[in-house]
Amino acid sequence: MSLKLPAKVRLFLKNNKSWQTNFFLFGQLKLFPTTVSLALIGTGIGAFLEGLTVGFIAAFLQGLTNPNQPPIESGIDWFDRIFLATFAPTDERMYRLAIFIILIAWMRSGFIYLGRLNSRIVALKLVERIRKLIFEQLQSLSLSYYSKNSSGELVNTITNEVNSLVPTLDAATIFIIRNMTIFAYVVSMFWLSWQLTIAAVMLFTLLSVGLSTLVGWIREASFEVPKANSYLTSVAIELIDGIRTIKAFCTQDFERKRFYSATEKVTKVRTLVQALSEILKPLAEAISTTILIAIVTVSFVVLVQGGILRAAELLTFMFALFRMMPMVSQLNSSRGRFNSNQGNLNNICELLRRDNKIYLENGKIEFYSLKNSIEFIGVDFSYNLNEPVLHQIDLSIEKGETTAIVGGSGAGKTTLVDLISRFYDPTKGKIKIDGINLRDLEINSLRRQMAIVSQHSFLFNTSVKNNIAYGLENVDDREIEKAAKLANAWEFIQELPEAMETILGDRAVRLSGGQQQRIAIARAILRNPEILILDEATSALDSVTEKLIQESLEQLSRGRTTIAIAHRLSTIINADKVVVMERGRIVEQGKYQDLLDRRGSLWKYHQMQQMN
Repeated sequence: MSLKLPAKVRLFLKNNKSWQTNFFLFGQLKLFPTTVSLALIGTGIGAFLEGLTVGFIAAFLQGLTNPNQPPIESGIDWFDRIFLATFAPTDERMYRLAIFIILIAWMRSGFIYLGRLNSRIVALKLVERIRKLIFEQLQSLSLSYYSKNSSGELVNTITNEVNSLVPTLDAATIFIIRNMTIFAYVVSMFWLSWQLTIAAVMLFTLLSVGLSTLVGWIREASFEVPKANSYLTSVAIELIDGIRTIKAFCTQDFERKRFYSATEKVTKVRTLVQALSEILKPLAEAISTTILIAIVTVSFVVLVQGGILRAAELLTFMFALFRMMPMVSQLNSSRGRFNSNQGNLNNICELLRRDNKIYLENGKIEFYSLKNSIEFIGVDFSYNLNEPVLHQIDLSIEKGETTAIVGGSGAGKTTLVDLISRFYDPTKGKIKIDGINLRDLEINSLRRQMAIVSQHSFLFNTSVKNNIAYGLENVDDREIEKAAKLANAWEFIQELPEAMETILGDRAVRLSGGQQQRIAIARAILRNPEILILDEATSALDSVTEKLIQESLEQLSRGRTTIAIAHRLSTIINADKVVVMERGRIVEQGKYQDLLDRRGSLWKYHQMQQMN
């Protein structure tokens, strides 16, 4: 039976971001019950032993300062007899107390180590867990999410912001440890003098409440830190990826201003957070020292001289208070450090939210092969509700045929083929494969039967061999070689420093555009796809390479269902069907020569390319 929170509490949590993010963070800890339990047990026992030390020190000081007076007793007969040695001679009592104090100190250190070690392990496991959650989230999101969010922000969240969870949890751990230890000290101090304890607790509570306002300022200022870091990461990524364009256009000064501005913004916001965070500890220490001196002075005059409190008890109380004072400072400092990372934590939670993002609902029907056709029935699509991209698309793509899609820039060609791959779902209408709604098919089973070669194919920073065999396991080297030869890539691959084992570098900078395309085409050939999608696959190639690739693509297309977006009309003369698009609509479709004879839209494109 689950616990249902009151309506007012649920409303408060819903409207309070800090509570939401903190509940999310600590809610993940239930996944590591053993480690969390060891952390809490070690911390708890360590705090208990810390408080227990106070009683032994009080008895020890009493024996040193006033050996002739009755020893301090707890009132628990067996404890006084065994541990405090109240019935033993003074010398024996002192030896036994000294041994117990040393023993407790070592035991306390051991349990504190156990608590801190497991707390750190929890933090590291939590970072691993959050990274995996983010990975799964990024894998499941629709491509529309990536068109609205910069890669710099996402990279910053995965790296910097997730890493900030370690110091955040470290601050939370210190907060818990210090609270437990302070509680143990307060209990021991109450045993020594309830009057002094009540006064100290009230004064330090007022101090903590007073510092809460400052902690709130730190939390609010922290939200600007991830924004500044994300912008800096975006600028840095654009600098690296666009360095060729930057040099070509001589915009180094412009980029310098952008980068300097971004890094100065990071420094500015972090300086503000640090200025607020760092003032907590010295301010708390100064006020705590004032409170401490006031308590000691008043207690000596009123309690000791009045015979209410023994000197040894006051010394022990002072010892406990002196030990507790820096803990109170650390408590406030850890609160500040915890809240200084609330901005990062909020961004992580925002990325992992599911209620404000678009997901493609997966179907359950396994797709094995195309038997008849792919059909578009009255399909509309828009990335934004007020900006339709496709209008009333009715199209049939027959099995085993090559369907070419032609049109100017922005006509909606790539969007149309993206719907076949189910990167997006239609806004209106249906797409059916063999009469089955595309939404009802299991996405991965569909995509495994497809291969896509786009105008800007992405190659990974790994070997040529791994790029060609990407996503496939136990592939024979001879099959990879065969695919490379069919793509007319084998010759230049052999000229690379380590041939197939050559690492291509980030974004395959070691290869020309045409070479990159041939590697991507070899990858498609090796997959032996049921459906082949070519999105202007030869546009980056020179005329000589284009002829070689075109021959390979024609061989690859035989017996397959091929959808080819074509820039050069010469590459689609033999297509079974040509579809001409303008402004998101199909304006004509049919055989290439038949459309030329009509002297419609295709004829206009044909004339323009003939003139060029």
